[in-house]
Amino acid sequence: MKILRQTMLLMLVLAAGCSGLTVANGTPTQVPAPTATSTSPSAPQITNTPAGPKILKIWLPPQFDPELDEPASQILKARLEEFNARRPDVRVEVRIKALDGAGGLLDSLTTANSAAPLALPDLVALPRPIMETAALKGLLRSFDEVTGPIEQSDWYEFARELGRLQDSTFGLPFAGDVLILVYRSTVITEPPTDLNALLQMNGPLAFPAADPQSLTTLALYQSSGGAIQDEEGRPTLQVAPLTEVFTFYNQAATSALAPFWLTQYQSDGQAWEAFLNNQAEMVITWTSRYLNNIQADFAATPLPTTSGNSYTLATGWVWALATTNPDHYVLSSQLAEFLSESNFQARWTTALGYLPTRESAMNAWGSTTLRSFSAPVVESARLVPSEDLLTIIGPPLQQAAVQVLKLEAEPDGAAQTAVEGLSGP
Repeated sequence: MKILRQTMLLMLVLAAGCSGLTVANGTPTQVPAPTATSTSPSAPQITNTPAGPKILKIWLPPQFDPELDEPASQILKARLEEFNARRPDVRVEVRIKALDGAGGLLDSLTTANSAAPLALPDLVALPRPIMETAALKGLLRSFDEVTGPIEQSDWYEFARELGRLQDSTFGLPFAGDVLILVYRSTVITEPPTDLNALLQMNGPLAFPAADPQSLTTLALYQSSGGAIQDEEGRPTLQVAPLTEVFTFYNQAATSALAPFWLTQYQSDGQAWEAFLNNQAEMVITWTSRYLNNIQADFAATPLPTTSGNSYTLATGWVWALATTNPDHYVLSSQLAEFLSESNFQARWTTALGYLPTRESAMNAWGSTTLRSFSAPVVESARLVPSEDLLTIIGPPLQQAAVQVLKLEAEPDGAAQTAVEGLSGP
């Protein structure tokens, strides 16, 4: 499968073409307008060319750098130049920013917004958590005034949720990521579809049991019908569905499925390392982790649930508008649409190791085998709760889950404690 994926990526690069875009160490780079004219029907057209081209500034994290010697980078570079070919009145300027920390995407947006608005990007690629924070700080502009592409019918439900916050569209989703179960096909021939079947599996199951946000526990809890907000929007947990999840944890802890060392794992990376090092035959992880590390004996299946019905949590990336220049508002949204178009999205996300955010892109994404697995998974996916909500419900879920897995608390008692442990909004 790995050889097949490498061959597929090479074909993608050849199809995308290449050119002379240069980006290095955060230095802005202007994309020259090619002499050839693209025939892509999705790029916006103009009839009058102004005397001087407008410069659109894009901020990208290092993994999306169009100058990397990787297939995904060359696909993006070709797409940016195609936009220029269709828009000779525009030059695109790319700047690379760290994902987080000082000088990172959010820090730079905050600093520029207050001290140097002219330095703000017109368009920026953001993961959902940073988009949330930036939008709440007033650093982003809504797409609702200028475009309505996310209302088109082929966007997956999780993607609609991904780009929206408080009834406004602050991002056009271009890459998705969902929780799945990865296993070794040489050991497990029939993957489990529900938690009872999972309990019958040999060997440990790796997952970040002590994750402060408790995303695995939340996914299982919500798949059992558990609510995380009441009718007034306040954080809530329910004892009955949470007891179901903790009963599974208790049974897993008394078998070989959930060894004691799981309670020390706080991150997806730790769980994945345990899987790679043969400490576990299965791991609950993100699709991006799997797609970027496929090996011959790795296979993936939807996240098992208490009922066996498909349900999982999703997150991803969006294009966000940060421009303060009214003359660039519409143009920046057109570029975002151009970079979210289905055929391009299918090729780019395949190379990046992410899932597409719209059905029309999924139809041309990856291989037939990957599509047959991924399509039903994304259809059942729902957005990870907001960062504010996770801050409230994550810690009591984490503490209760760890106690059950350590066999220090009974499932029903731990569920009641978690419900009572919710702090106020």
